Amino acid sequence: MAHPKSRISKQRKRKRRTHYKIEAPNVIDCQNCGAPKLPHHVCGECGFYRGRLMVAPKVKEVAAPVVDFGNEGLDD
Repeated sequence: MAHPKSRISKQRKRKRRTHYKIEAPNVIDCQNCGAPKLPHHVCGECGFYRGRLMVAPKVKEVAAPVVDFGNEGLDD
């Protein structure tokens, strides 16, 4: 394995790594529905890309509320 001839100082190492940083993604509004989306991607809310329907949007199913009657109203 290769070994460095001399130790790299913390300052020199950190100077080299100044460009290794996280950048916030560029988010734009969908032209169809106004939801935030990444550029050059299909909108996750409505499924449109550049004014055309590309993917049918997923329908969110609402679960029926669970009603627990328990032992209310029973006089046994």
